[in-house]
Amino acid sequence: MMRRFLLTLAMTLPVAAMAQTGVVAVHPENNSGKLLTMEEAVMGIGTRPAAVRAFWLDNDTYAIMEGRELKAFKASTGEAVEYKPESRGAARGMTVARGSVLSSKGVAAYTKGQSLYINDGNEVCVAESENNQITYGQSVSRNEFGINGGIFWSPSGEKLAFYRKDESRVTDFPLLDINTRTGTLMSIKYPMNGMESEEIKLGIYDLASKSTVWCDVSDFGYDRYLCDISWSPDDKYVLIQVLDRTQKHMRLNMYRASDGAFVRTVLTEDDPRYVEPSDPVYFLKGSYSFIYRTDVRDGYRNLYLCDTLGTVRRLTAVDADVEYVGNDGTNVFYTSAEVSPVENHLFKISVTGLKSRKGTESVAKAKFGKPVRLTSDEGWHSVSLNEDFSKFIDIFSSFNVPSVTQIRTTGGKVLREIGRAQDPLTAFKTGKVMLGTVKSADGKYDNWYRLLLPPDFDSSKKYPVILYVYGGPHSQLVKDSWLGSISMWELLMAQRGHIVYIQDNRGTSNRGAEFEKAIHKHCGQNEMADQMVGINMLKSLPFVDSERIGVHGWSYGGFMTISLMTHYPETFKVGVAGGPVIDWKWYEIMYGERYMETEETNPDGFKETSLIENASNLEGKLLICQGAIDNTVVWEHSLSFVQKCIENGTQLDYFPYPRSEHNVFGRWRIHLMDKVTDYFDLYL
Repeated sequence: MMRRFLLTLAMTLPVAAMAQTGVVAVHPENNSGKLLTMEEAVMGIGTRPAAVRAFWLDNDTYAIMEGRELKAFKASTGEAVEYKPESRGAARGMTVARGSVLSSKGVAAYTKGQSLYINDGNEVCVAESENNQITYGQSVSRNEFGINGGIFWSPSGEKLAFYRKDESRVTDFPLLDINTRTGTLMSIKYPMNGMESEEIKLGIYDLASKSTVWCDVSDFGYDRYLCDISWSPDDKYVLIQVLDRTQKHMRLNMYRASDGAFVRTVLTEDDPRYVEPSDPVYFLKGSYSFIYRTDVRDGYRNLYLCDTLGTVRRLTAVDADVEYVGNDGTNVFYTSAEVSPVENHLFKISVTGLKSRKGTESVAKAKFGKPVRLTSDEGWHSVSLNEDFSKFIDIFSSFNVPSVTQIRTTGGKVLREIGRAQDPLTAFKTGKVMLGTVKSADGKYDNWYRLLLPPDFDSSKKYPVILYVYGGPHSQLVKDSWLGSISMWELLMAQRGHIVYIQDNRGTSNRGAEFEKAIHKHCGQNEMADQMVGINMLKSLPFVDSERIGVHGWSYGGFMTISLMTHYPETFKVGVAGGPVIDWKWYEIMYGERYMETEETNPDGFKETSLIENASNLEGKLLICQGAIDNTVVWEHSLSFVQKCIENGTQLDYFPYPRSEHNVFGRWRIHLMDKVTDYFDLYL
């Protein structure tokens, strides 16, 4: 990991900045360039590294896009080749419906309306929706638990598993569509915390018999979650991670595909905080043993080798979060944070001795090799392996390296470098950008940050600070990628004379279960404590104007923005909150109950975290922006906070985006960021 602190700091930072702690990398200033426009900052025009994005076409052929043209090359030789890809469906003269999932035989499965169909040249209805409350073949549980679809073909393509979602118990929430002459209320299903939820079932359709059976899931209540559907290699079984409504108990169950009958519970997970399934199981090639990932057993998201009879062995014995990439039957490939939580590297580990001479398998007797690191360059690596796992495309960057694309072998050899981006900011005026760490509020962890100083920085002057924050689960804003995963709006604000600070806190990803689950039942509290350590570090620096500190964030970051302004009104002068959660009782069941439980089981936590309860503490200037048809953080949140401020006699500013959902995209985002920027310019 990069530890150039003393040399780099001594050469590049003014003496007055030496009070700043934990600086590990610095990008030098450039005081002779031009200023960013908002369009450049928001749309990324000419400001992002020109990375070469490569992908595999077959085992030894990769492609890159040059403009609108696809160019193909042999990985082994580098020779350019002609390649004419054809979809499996199109090759048979079939029109593939949008959103289709293709089987190994090229049969398409898709949802039309709310019913499920397959098409092999002839369209067949697999499951017809009974009414507008029931949907087949679509994602469920609001895309939590790693769920991103509702159609699951068996390996042979002879059977099809699919979700049935019944939302008849779920309450409706109205959204206003202003596109009609008099306005129209659009009703969405929104399962709010503590209220009724959707009911999920899993069907299995057999193409030969044209019949459907239903998995006999009897665990827990009707509102259980059916997560991360997996097929056995021989099509005989379906594995479902069945999670109870409280999300504290999970059973990995096995069901017979021929009749849906329950076979056995393979393993269980229990955690008094929460269990969060996020991956299907992955069978070793040529084997009935599989890879399973969890953070419950050893405190980090590690990989485990399991059999279907309940044997479980830790495969990646490392105190770091890892993620499965693939396997060739002998080697398991995974990425890991073990080098550093801000770096992502590819590893492999061998599994041998799994099968006896008689062909029987024994996970207990299998031998695990020593892990081998396959990416050596510092930074964040995104990898894609070819079909036989002999080669991989490696796209990586680090703090001062914009982007590199290489073709490498899994034996450790670099076949060729096919792209190395130049720094796109050489033409722009920029101040120093720093990557560093501060301690968490409990002193147990190093929290990573990036810090931007204004161009033409003068340590004898005092500068205002803008904290950009998200701080919630499933996020990591700071990485050892180019400029720490910088946003160009941050650079624009630095150009306008602000110090900009971004920090990850407890509750965010890639640091293990204790770090991530520290927010349980008390969202925002440990996160704020950690953010204030960073803010207090900045306030100790002589060039920081402690009277002019602002904060901005969206979604969970909007919740954090208002939380910070109402808990630390003496510190934060200005805030801009986008799409903020105001009270967790109004948020969705799946996400909200995982982290906060319910008002019934956690009344003190709900009272502590409610921004309605804390609205009377607001002193600074606050702007709230929200999409008026937000279907994630519904309008009830921000409007209720506004109403409470009215009742309290507290002034604030509010700006809706009438035709935007949870985020504001496209050119409308230029308007949004102009609004945010103007607010800080005016009041900070």
